[in-house]
Amino acid sequence: MSPEILQNRCFDDILIGDTASIRHTLTLQDVQLFAAVSGEISPTHLDSELDKQLGPGDLSAHSMWLGAQVSGLLGNQLPGPGTVYAGQDLEFHAPVTIGEQITLSITVREKHAETRLVTFDCRCINARGETVMTGTARVIAPKVRITMERPDAAQVSIQSHDNLENFVGRCRQLPPVAVAVVHPCDESSLGAALEATREGLIEAILVGPLARIRMLAVQRGFDLTGIRLEDVPHSHAAAFRAVELVRLGQAAALMKGSLHTDELMTEVVSRETGLRTERRITHAFLMDVPTYHKPLIVTDAAINISPDLDTKRDICQNAIDLAHVLGIARPKVAIICAIETINSRMACTTDAASLCKMADRGQIAGAILDGPLALDNAISKEAARIKKIDSQVAGDPDILVVPDLAAGNILAKQLTFMSHADGAGIVLGARVPIILTSRADNKRTKLASCAIACLMASVPMVDGLTKSGG
Repeated sequence: MSPEILQNRCFDDILIGDTASIRHTLTLQDVQLFAAVSGEISPTHLDSELDKQLGPGDLSAHSMWLGAQVSGLLGNQLPGPGTVYAGQDLEFHAPVTIGEQITLSITVREKHAETRLVTFDCRCINARGETVMTGTARVIAPKVRITMERPDAAQVSIQSHDNLENFVGRCRQLPPVAVAVVHPCDESSLGAALEATREGLIEAILVGPLARIRMLAVQRGFDLTGIRLEDVPHSHAAAFRAVELVRLGQAAALMKGSLHTDELMTEVVSRETGLRTERRITHAFLMDVPTYHKPLIVTDAAINISPDLDTKRDICQNAIDLAHVLGIARPKVAIICAIETINSRMACTTDAASLCKMADRGQIAGAILDGPLALDNAISKEAARIKKIDSQVAGDPDILVVPDLAAGNILAKQLTFMSHADGAGIVLGARVPIILTSRADNKRTKLASCAIACLMASVPMVDGLTKSGG
């Protein structure tokens, strides 16, 4: 019978000794979901660092997660639909750790015709054959035969944001990077710089009015001990001095504080004293979207308002180089438009086709490009299949290149505020990475933005370009 069809066993059909079993490998998502439903948030299940202090060292399932698996086996297989759970008596002999495979079995021990009560022996073993749970379960078996399609349960996503945390973890293995923090004169920017310093990701150089920074630190309880301070009178001077520190080799990245992005970027792109390269300056969000299966780069959503074809070429290549730094050897790039066909009246579609041909001819290197693609068939293999789009990229992109800033900004904010995504922002194409954080960003996002810049700063560069990008 198809696994999508459920069929029960009535009381009279059940025999002593009948058995059923399931096999499952425990995942972190299993543990997180059970914690969310049960409200049980012990560190032995969710906090690996605190768990190590307590002793075991490996995150494990809640014991009653196994009880829930017993319930599922009874309700789906034996007796199946229509079963009423009457009680259970379980003993737990060993923890089930994340990544461990378990086999759970139930066997009919007793039947009571007057009440239709059936008692099952329950046993769970791990992949090493060790018993992790034993006990009994009692149910009232159905009296009516039921055959039904397996219903769809509610769609649940775990907002764990493991992708960004993984990048922060990688950065902790590297020496901290000297970062010039430009005019950190509000709580958000100063706090983010000091937090990244405490985490060992960066060595912050605070560039701004010294008296103002110190007053803010006192007001907010920030500790400036051991932090290098560069005293300048105002935000314009802070931007100039921060860029100068990079040119002098004293800083390997910039971080925007409480000044306008345009004010900082004016110094970055200055032909005389700035940090320009042969590439256009572009922006990328590294998005951690709970409903998407891997990290997703969205570009450009903050700098280039209406990019022409040449600018889009640099937007693509900068994002590809970022993907390489993040460990994606051959990223898949979807060029997003409103439609997936070429229309001469929609410049974004002809630009998309041109970008793909540029990739064929080596003008864009290190990735697989496809476009134009509409957002639905870029993200969904099923949407692409329905529209008969044969593509290596459709349904599995690492990078979304949007047609203009408005589209990119709307997409990134929609993912953030409606899909509960986190988005770490970074400016690309200059001689050093530039960290852009928002006052609305949470701690995780701010640390991830610093981590991405640190990972980029650790890669050998040639005039601001990664060696892999050309």
